Amino acid sequence: MSVRDRAPHRRFFLITGAPGGGASALIEELAARGFATIRDPARIDAGDRVRSPATDPVRAAEAAVRMAVEDHARARTFQGPVFFDRGLIDALVARQDAAGGPFLDMLVDQHPYANPVIFALPPRPVTGDDDELARRTDSAQAADRLAATHRRFGYRVLEMPDAEAAERADWLLARLAA
Repeated sequence: MSVRDRAPHRRFFLITGAPGGGASALIEELAARGFATIRDPARIDAGDRVRSPATDPVRAAEAAVRMAVEDHARARTFQGPVFFDRGLIDALVARQDAAGGPFLDMLVDQHPYANPVIFALPPRPVTGDDDELARRTDSAQAADRLAATHRRFGYRVLEMPDAEAAERADWLLARLAA
């Protein structure tokens, strides 16, 4: 039996996907409902541990990897389901984009999440102007890469419905209860 098949990881639910797709809003909704949540390591202001990706993308990505590993260990102390806003694979993809080098498969195998991962699609364009279309294209490309990487590690990718955070939370909790 692989580490991925053992508890407590079956209660670690990863919410990931396209930038701007609503994963963080869903995490906030789940936290408001009293569930244990882990914030996106790339969004946490940890002082000197994380540098701005704009000024030092390599250090920021490496810090996000370290924080994702720490978050995974910390989640073991929580009771019940734990919802992660992005996770280790996201941080490793960012690290590879920033620094190149090998993808750290061993870390992924040692820090599993429940299967499937919950995936936010790119946001729909609102205005259709060139800047918005370019952002959507970038978001879609990032989403495709994340989905492919999660699949490479054996995760099924379950797309969230296009809805507000409260409706997405209802949908997710109903799926987990089934």
